[in-house]
Amino acid sequence: MPEESYSLYELNSRVRQVLAQGMGGDCWLHAELSEVRANAGGHCFVEFVQKDPHGNQLLAKARGTIWANVFRLLKPYFEQETGQAFVAGIKVRVQVRVDFHELYGYSLAVLDIDPSYTVGDMARRRREILRQLEQEGVLNLNKELEMPVPARRIAVISSATAAGFGDFCNQLEHNPYGFRFKVRLFPAVMQGERVEQSIIAALDAINAERDDWDVVVIIRGGGATSDLSGFDTYLLAANCAQFPLPVITGIGHERDDTVIDSVAHTRVKTPTAAAEFLIAGMKQAADRLDACARAFAERVRWRLEEEKKRLEHLSGKMPSAVAMRCLHESHRLTDLGKQLQAAAAWRMDRESHRLALLQQQLQALSPERMLKRGYSITLKGGKAVKSPAEVAEGDALALVLWKGKIEVTPINKGTWKQKE
Repeated sequence: MPEESYSLYELNSRVRQVLAQGMGGDCWLHAELSEVRANAGGHCFVEFVQKDPHGNQLLAKARGTIWANVFRLLKPYFEQETGQAFVAGIKVRVQVRVDFHELYGYSLAVLDIDPSYTVGDMARRRREILRQLEQEGVLNLNKELEMPVPARRIAVISSATAAGFGDFCNQLEHNPYGFRFKVRLFPAVMQGERVEQSIIAALDAINAERDDWDVVVIIRGGGATSDLSGFDTYLLAANCAQFPLPVITGIGHERDDTVIDSVAHTRVKTPTAAAEFLIAGMKQAADRLDACARAFAERVRWRLEEEKKRLEHLSGKMPSAVAMRCLHESHRLTDLGKQLQAAAAWRMDRESHRLALLQQQLQALSPERMLKRGYSITLKGGKAVKSPAEVAEGDALALVLWKGKIEVTPINKGTWKQKE
């Protein structure tokens, strides 16, 4: 006898009955959202996944549906409680009903959500990022930078259209002390998936001209707290922590600190508070300058008074001091005159002896003495002849002797004829 067989519809119906009986109603599920997609009708379709904690391999996956009547209540409730957008990539704990449809197969209908589970997971992720930064030794690097006083040149990272940026600039411009700040906006996306990439690009642009700026201010203004997740990333936190200028954050929220709030040099609540912080720093510097100016003026007055007394004292002693100095200088000039006379006499004697020696040397080398010893000088045209090659036959020559002169004419080389 052949075994009983089922049609596909019958088999799926049986599976549906078994699941309904076996599950015994709704249950709570914790998983990661890998896909979140809402349609025009207000329904939201999600995909739940579970990954291997020691790797990234998928262990399980299931489709889920949040019907419009549930989704329009669940989404704002979740985002208000967590400060996190309901998007893919977060971990959630949801109440589900297991459905199995003969045509559409297995799916999970989401009925409720537990925001505290996601809040705990977000806090855990923040703790992990901060722990990693601490292990790398960079967690407090920016906090350890010295805040310039005053910090007047401000590089701002914000959205160009953000109301918070306008509030910040208005607060600085209309400060009650008339301080002047140099402010430049480095535009960035302050919500959504491009927050990390955009702010890091702005930081890189500031770093390229870091000598022109005193501090960096990252401000966001108001808006939904669900947009803060972009500020809780490791890469953005690492860039802020290691930035060479002090970073001030005023991201416009009071309830929770983001990761970059934790690594920044100074965290304030709002863009306006960031401006007030900078104004207070400028006021502190101005007060210190005023105090220094007053102290300097007082010191100058005291020193002038002291010098006046000293001059009066010296002026009283001046006549006797001048007389004593004149007498001392008179004696010194007398001594110098005697020393000069003695030195001049010694020098004259020494030079006289030297001149006598030079005179003897000149006399020994004089042409007259050489002629007296029997030498002669041959002249041609009044100039001394130094070589036979200078004389030709028939040249008129004169032989100069000690006593007199003989005029001769060479007949040929080596033969001389005295003129008649």
